[in-house]
Amino acid sequence: MANDKSFTLHDLAARVRERAKASAEDSYTRKLLDKGVAHIAKKFGEEAAETVIAAVSEDKKRVVSETADLLYHLVVLLEARGIDISDVESVLRERTAQSGLAEKASRSR
Repeated sequence: MANDKSFTLHDLAARVRERAKASAEDSYTRKLLDKGVAHIAKKFGEEAAETVIAAVSEDKKRVVSETADLLYHLVVLLEARGIDISDVESVLRERTAQSGLAEKASRSR
């Protein structure tokens, strides 16, 4: 069942940027950013593992919930590194110009 109101990764990134301006007492996002990239990357890794486990052994609702956590932490990580979602989209757009197998083979090792 689809929601009538859409919410995109751009919306999430805007919310993260907004919450980054708040105090750490009021914002989990600010608290994460204050702990630095290494801490955020660790949290992202934990969320990735939880998403993998859910995908293999849990129901759809749990997979969706864990994926939401994963995407949130990814966007916070990108914010911490000063990377905009549109930068990632540009790379994805370029990659769609050829087949996935050809694109992967063309990457430098």
